[in-house]
Amino acid sequence: MVRALRAPAVRRTLLVILVLNLFVVAIKVIVGVRTNSLSVLGAALESSLDLINNIVGIALVRLAAIEPDEDHPYGHGKFETVGALGIVVFLSITCFELLREGVLSVLRGREPRPPSVLELSAIAGTMVINLFVVWYERRRATQLGSAFLMADAAHTQSDIYVTLAAVGSLMLTRAGWGFVDPILAIVVALIIAWHGYEIVRSTVPVLVDARAVDAAEIRRLVSAIPRVVDVRSVRSRASASGAVLAEVTIVVDGDISVSDAHAVMDAVEERIAAELGASEVHVHVEPV
Repeated sequence: MVRALRAPAVRRTLLVILVLNLFVVAIKVIVGVRTNSLSVLGAALESSLDLINNIVGIALVRLAAIEPDEDHPYGHGKFETVGALGIVVFLSITCFELLREGVLSVLRGREPRPPSVLELSAIAGTMVINLFVVWYERRRATQLGSAFLMADAAHTQSDIYVTLAAVGSLMLTRAGWGFVDPILAIVVALIIAWHGYEIVRSTVPVLVDARAVDAAEIRRLVSAIPRVVDVRSVRSRASASGAVLAEVTIVVDGDISVSDAHAVMDAVEERIAAELGASEVHVHVEPV
């Protein structure tokens, strides 16, 4: 999708999610304060971070959509990837707070107040909203090729686990097992930490321009094209949207015409794009 159309679509998606998360936070805060449940308050914290992510994301996506200029000839797309890493920071805060409060509550033997049926139903309802947000955001992330939306969806998925733990804790508290509440909070913190690791693993390679495609595979494809004598260098990287960018230096017979050399270049570009899904291929030709 053209950058000028993609950025507003990503922002609209984030605005929809922002409204839903605001509703979820309000419910969790009210129930958490009324029951003094660590799991519910942790879920409220997690959802609050979702709100912050949405606000930051709206600003970052606007910045990432700026067209290339003299100082940024490759565009500003990586600002969106930086935003994805920013989500990891928020995840880390959530993880630390849940672990700290969970351990302290276990040591102090603190238990929440048994919830009413209405309070329990309200928290269960927020989990349904979370499920919809994850489905919707992942769908839009795939359609728009947005690294930030995909990372934010992963964060919201961790919110589902937090909410599930909160529901379980409230049910157990009603049954007289309130001591389980901080233990579940610690388990959820570990789940959040794992999601943070997955985001780092997917975003750091984009920031450091790690190889997107095995060079040997590109060499094999290019070497099979008629009139390509040799493949001297191969480079590839992934953009913030997940698109593959490739650069190849090929060797051709020095006696062929300029038009024939360009025809070989076109063939190389088409082969790489067709086989590897590369959206941008640069081919440099050198004579033998």
